[in-house]
Amino acid sequence: MEPNEQSEHVSSRRSFLFKGAVLGAGTLGAGRLLADAAPAFASGGLSKGDAAILQFLAAAELIETDLWQQYNELAGIQDREVPGGSGNPAYAAAVAVLDEDMDQYIHDNTDDEISHAAFLNAYLKAHGAKTVNLDRFRRLPSSQASGAQQIGRLTNLMELSVDTSYWTRYRSDSQNPDFGDKLPQAVPGLAAGRFPAIPRSDDDLSPPDHLQAIANTAGFHFAFIEQGGTSLYAQLAQRVTQPEVLRILLSIGPTEAMHFQTWHDKAGNAPPLTDPTNGLVFPDLNADGELTQTNLIMPEPTVFLRRRFPIVSIIRPTKTEGAAMGAVRALTADGLFRGQSGEFFAVLRRLARAAEAARRR
Repeated sequence: MEPNEQSEHVSSRRSFLFKGAVLGAGTLGAGRLLADAAPAFASGGLSKGDAAILQFLAAAELIETDLWQQYNELAGIQDREVPGGSGNPAYAAAVAVLDEDMDQYIHDNTDDEISHAAFLNAYLKAHGAKTVNLDRFRRLPSSQASGAQQIGRLTNLMELSVDTSYWTRYRSDSQNPDFGDKLPQAVPGLAAGRFPAIPRSDDDLSPPDHLQAIANTAGFHFAFIEQGGTSLYAQLAQRVTQPEVLRILLSIGPTEAMHFQTWHDKAGNAPPLTDPTNGLVFPDLNADGELTQTNLIMPEPTVFLRRRFPIVSIIRPTKTEGAAMGAVRALTADGLFRGQSGEFFAVLRRLARAAEAARRR
């Protein structure tokens, strides 16, 4: 995430994967996507603020890529686009309870995040700005379950505290985090404890309700991650100066929204159950009315800008103040970085502060 340690090795996204960088250390370099740009383009330069925003987003995409690769190794499709791992049939079957196409969706989400990180770093490099490399922080352990690569990770998927307030946030017609509103949790227990979204080892593959609880946790976590990206691009786009950088944010951001709605829908298929090993309860979300009704996956109109205006269907939140640091806090509270070094958190905060200091000229 720190914009100063980019490897000199540059290649296209897929050729980079084929050469084994992701297979080994999970490295994502700048990419040769724009490395041979015409001199006039390459020397165009970026404003300090625009570069800072792109660097923070590149770091966020590297983090997303790391966690999605772990999901793909166990429950997705391993192929030339998204190599690594060998699959875990029992876990994949539990995830497929949420939808029979989950392996393809996980694969495609992973591929998208790889492309986002590679493009943003390539764009920064083409404009003479520092790119982002987090490889020295790949220190967290992998799952010991069959199918997972045994390599260093940026993220920890085995002790999560998943905020599910996004579920009620998108169903409320009167509350919006931009106004300081606090929305209730759809699955209160998930935010209150430390639960795995992937099996820690093959011992986690039984009893069946425990394995399904792990898969259910993953389903809600998928949507948590992607709703964050959905808002983050909309928030930071308001601080961008140059039209082409704005075009990048307005083009990548909606793909995050497409991811979010997909996972929002699939999480609604998580079967109600109680995990016999820890008491985590997944309730029947259709038992308590519209606030948790599972098929309401399109954003209900809500308050926006000022409460005196008519309610309107929107992404939420979109208030730009504190957006980057808010993302860092949310991911940290999620448990994704349990076990990371103090240096890692310092780098994240430094990148977030730089992005928030950007002002549209």
